[in-house]
Amino acid sequence: MKKHITYAVIAFFASVAVSIAAPDKAAMEGKEKAAWQAFKDKNEADFKKLVDKDVRCVYDTGVSNMAKELADMKKWDMKSFEISDYDIFSDEKDVVVATYKVKVEGTYEGKDMSGTYNAGSVWKKEGNNWLAIFHTNIKQAAPQ
Repeated sequence: MKKHITYAVIAFFASVAVSIAAPDKAAMEGKEKAAWQAFKDKNEADFKKLVDKDVRCVYDTGVSNMAKELADMKKWDMKSFEISDYDIFSDEKDVVVATYKVKVEGTYEGKDMSGTYNAGSVWKKEGNNWLAIFHTNIKQAAPQ
């Protein structure tokens, strides 16, 4: 009987350790979608709740930080976005690397930017909150 209780306790703590160490894919995708939605809606307050103040971003047009992201947010007229092929990887309990595709319909300073982008983000757990600390997206080239 003692062995059964011991095994049950070990199994319980092992499952708790795994659940703490491995972030939930659906929850992380939800955060990614929320950040995109805040950007689309030009909602700086919600965006700042999900993205670290020291975020760094890399695009085909250059490197960006929070101030530039907020300035660019005003120049976008994003009609819609759709995330697909979302995947995460982590070998740390407080860092997650996400990759995905995002189909965007919209304009930037009046120029059509619609298309499918290959994207990636790095999320870091700060206290109880996950914040994006790095992001990139590059528009897929047209098939030749």
